[in-house]
Formats: sequence, C-alpha cells, structure tokens
Amino acid sequence: GLGFNIVGGTDQQYIANDSSIYVSWIKKDGAAYLDGRLQEGDKILAINGKELKDLRHKDAVELFRNAGYYVSLKIQRRLQPQNGPVGHRGDGESGGLPLAAILVPGLALAATAVWILLRYRQRM
Repeated sequence: GLGFNIVGGTDQQYIANDSSIYVSWIKKDGAAYLDGRLQEGDKILAINGKELKDLRHKDAVELFRNAGYYVSLKIQRRLQPQNGPVGHRGDGESGGLPLAAILVPGLALAATAVWILLRYRQRM
C-alpha cells in the first residue's frame, strides 16, 4: 500500500460540513513516511490528477488502492494555530522558513570564512 490511512467522504465527514478526504495516519517506514512530504491532517485534493470531490469514503479508498506504482497527490497542508483547532492553509504551501532565509546567511558565512582563510595565507 501507500502507507497511510484516510478519513472523510460524503458519507463519513471527518469535519462537519466538509466531505473532503484527509490523511489520518501515516505508517512508520511505509511509502508515504519514507517519502516524507505527506503529513497527518493533510487534505488530499486529487490523486493522479483525479479530484477527490463528492466521493463516498469507500470510493476514495478504491482510488488509492488502484493508484498504481507511481502516485501523484495534490494536497492542502494543514495549518495548526497556537490556540485552536486544526485549520487549513488556502494556498497549499507548508509553513516554515523560506529556503533563502537559510541559504543566504549560510553562504555569507562561508564566503567570510574563505576570505579570512585567504587573507591569513597571504600573510604567511
């Protein structure tokens, strides 16, 4: 299998007035766990290009079971506020620092270290 469980559907709403499909559990060392991108609580919008709208739970499960070896998921990342229930980010992006916020200071530090090393070697 894909290594995760889903909840939701028109007949088994996980969230009131929302028949979407959500990841409820990720199996440790399963395919989804090893890939590392899917998280518990993520809303699955589509699988292999097929939107998961207005489906009964068992029909959604069948889509996952018959997905094949290569699976493409379109998800909406959950957003968990400090004080309150789980919500959902509208743009589908995960939270956290942008890559540039990590790379730019790191590159600046590396460039400074190289400059100091070269200056030190010139004095010898």
